[in-house]
Amino acid sequence: MIIAIDGPAASGKGTLGKRLAAHYGFRHLDTGVIYRAVAKAMLDLGADLQDEARAVAVARALDPEKFGDPVLKTQAIGDAASVVSAIPAVREALINFQRQFAADPPGAVLDGRDIGTVICPDADVKIFVVADPKVRAHRRTLEARGRGEAADEALVLTDILKRDERDKNRAAAPLKCAADAHVLDNSNLDIEGGVRAAIAIIEQARATR
Repeated sequence: MIIAIDGPAASGKGTLGKRLAAHYGFRHLDTGVIYRAVAKAMLDLGADLQDEARAVAVARALDPEKFGDPVLKTQAIGDAASVVSAIPAVREALINFQRQFAADPPGAVLDGRDIGTVICPDADVKIFVVADPKVRAHRRTLEARGRGEAADEALVLTDILKRDERDKNRAAAPLKCAADAHVLDNSNLDIEGGVRAAIAIIEQARATR
């Protein structure tokens, strides 16, 4: 079984994916981490983030063992990842890795911004997570401060709106809701409420298969 989680509400989405994977005994992949890892490697090299050839080479040489680096969660890396992920050749270089992860047993939960539309268009269940941008900015600010980072909520909101706009309008795999996805608005839900709502969606989908 493949569960695809997409949507602009990045804050809490990775946690949702992990919780769902644990609940069903599936593996979990936060695909955003892959692009963040490419972005960090580019920054470490001092390379131009829009250098397609260099970015593709970095993507093909990624080490999954480094996906747990806490630096990948920072706002700066997230902003850089949005630029790198807009390069079609980079996305193409990473498609097979993601699809193979999804296909391996016993099942998988993948979250990102193009899982249900591009990576796993035949996923058994697709959930598109949304939330009010101001709510997302507040959550992300708290997360950043929790990691000891200085964060201005107004600037975080500006960055969120810019990233959403950039991702919706990119040529490769734009951010959009799949026609058969279930929309989950977690503006007024904590993580527990979000997990319960997602499980309800999944169970309903399984019951009607």
